[in-house]
Amino acid sequence: MLGCRVGAVGRDEAVEQIAALANAGGAALVVTLGVEMVMAAQHDEEFRRIVNSAALVTCDTVGLMLASRLRGGPLRERVTGVELVDALAARSAARGDVRLYLLGGRGDTALRAAEVVRGSYPGVAIAGARDGYFGPDESDAVAAAIRASGANVLLAGLGSPKQERWLAEYLGASGCGVGIGIGGSLEIYAGNVARAPAAFRRTGLEWAYRLAKEPRRWRRQLALPRFALAVLGETLRGRKAEKTSSNP
Repeated sequence: MLGCRVGAVGRDEAVEQIAALANAGGAALVVTLGVEMVMAAQHDEEFRRIVNSAALVTCDTVGLMLASRLRGGPLRERVTGVELVDALAARSAARGDVRLYLLGGRGDTALRAAEVVRGSYPGVAIAGARDGYFGPDESDAVAAAIRASGANVLLAGLGSPKQERWLAEYLGASGCGVGIGIGGSLEIYAGNVARAPAAFRRTGLEWAYRLAKEPRRWRRQLALPRFALAVLGETLRGRKAEKTSSNP
């Protein structure tokens, strides 16, 4: 999709893959890809490389899903950061093979989010939690603390592309088998931000709800029409090329 790889996987399949990777002894990056991230990757080659080298890239926003359908692609299901946190917490509580570390947010956001997750999924293994406000000179110490916690899945809510860049550099040092960029999910769990009602999510209007709640996001939302135009142009060029090749 505009040079970014995205996997046609549903939530259950994604969770199975993540659990396997978490216990495989490696350091696998999982990206929850949204429209804004795709557009950022258009002029950031390093970020695009990080996305395309990830072990798993899921479709986070309805825009990507609709663009895939326009092109006859296979994307049919969103797998968002919030949904992955829920599903992995449920897996941890039921099977015990996933141990989570929550990283991100301001102040005690991650700690409050951890308590909410524990309340929702009794028995979930949350190895630790801390805020995301630390400087580059503290990153080694943060990674060491995560390693000492015994977590095998690192949920990083540092905002994109910071979270993907940080995971690409420090996931190995953290000792976690999987690192997932979850954006503002911890803010939602902690109650700092309200998630859009289910009706908005089902109809693909979650972006409109968030814009109404946070008007200052309007600049970021400009990525949506730019993405639509870019995808349409890519699609038309692809169809023209196919037509030309079939009619030499």
